[in-house]
Amino acid sequence: MKKGFEVTPWEVKGDVDYSKLIKEFGVRPLQHLPSVFTDNVLFRRGIVFAHRDFAQIADAVEKKKKFVMMTGLMPTGKFHIGHMILCQQFIFYQKLGAKLYIAVADLEAYNAREQSLEESRRIAVEEYIKNYIALGLKPENCEIYFQSERSKEGEKADAYYRLQNLLARHATFNEFKAVYGEISPGKMVSALLQGADMLHPQLPEFEGEIPVLVPVGIDQDPHIRLARGMARRLKGFKFNPLSSTYHKFIPGLKGGKMSASDSTSYIALTDSPAEVKMKINKYAFSGGRDTLEEHRRLGGNPDVDVSFQYLWAFFEPDDSKLNKIERAYKKGEMTTGELKKYTIEKINEFLADVQKKRKSVELRKFGF
Repeated sequence: MKKGFEVTPWEVKGDVDYSKLIKEFGVRPLQHLPSVFTDNVLFRRGIVFAHRDFAQIADAVEKKKKFVMMTGLMPTGKFHIGHMILCQQFIFYQKLGAKLYIAVADLEAYNAREQSLEESRRIAVEEYIKNYIALGLKPENCEIYFQSERSKEGEKADAYYRLQNLLARHATFNEFKAVYGEISPGKMVSALLQGADMLHPQLPEFEGEIPVLVPVGIDQDPHIRLARGMARRLKGFKFNPLSSTYHKFIPGLKGGKMSASDSTSYIALTDSPAEVKMKINKYAFSGGRDTLEEHRRLGGNPDVDVSFQYLWAFFEPDDSKLNKIERAYKKGEMTTGELKKYTIEKINEFLADVQKKRKSVELRKFGF
């Protein structure tokens, strides 16, 4: 990457320049979208900002044709607000009529992180799936499955694992090394299975030839490129090119990327009001000045202020109110303390609703 920042599937460093990433990765900016997308805050504010072959998805939405939105979850650590950006997208696409495929990457967690299948299942259900449902996921048109157990229907399971093995012939060691760096057999198997996750909805045993959208953070684009490349080379199968969208990074409390292994870097959906208040006040990086006098004179910087970024991405859907806050902070009329106080109130109001819904989640409707 260019000097000053680095973006890989494993690490994000520095001040990310998204316009440079668009050129580096060969993706396209999202432009001229139908109003059904621009009415959504993620698209309207440019949080989802780039794509590959998104036109076929927009066309399917406008013409009310069938399409699939495929995503996955790594069942490790706590579910935090950084995970919500993907969850909000698949709930949005479900409302637009998409069939959802959600893969629990328990085999990848086993191979790459040495986590047992049993522990992965527990975390997936308690931390992720329960929160998905509380946030609005519906059981209709939704398949949640574990990589270790794709389907109880033999034909479907056979087709999924057969595709994984067929893909193995159509990727090179250099491609794996470029994406994953240090390679182990387990990581290679996981990558092939991930390719099967993205491509298998188009097999005749599942949905057949159909547009498939995979929304990811821009750091995950190498996985998309690898799967698209394998699909092109695989003879005997006709796959629509995978569509993908890319969203921006939501900073951790202290700046940088949120880490599920560092509880001081994120707000969890199960955090109490007191925990939210403590984390924002103690850890949230501020765009304010060193002294109140300086802040009143020079103003703050909302572009680096974590509290403002959380309002922008998640907790203040009213554009006019957000713009008012931004102007006041830049002018020094709103202090960092006042911005943090407002953000704490908005987060706790949101979490109170989600936590109430979590208590009445019915897992059996989703097959758990």
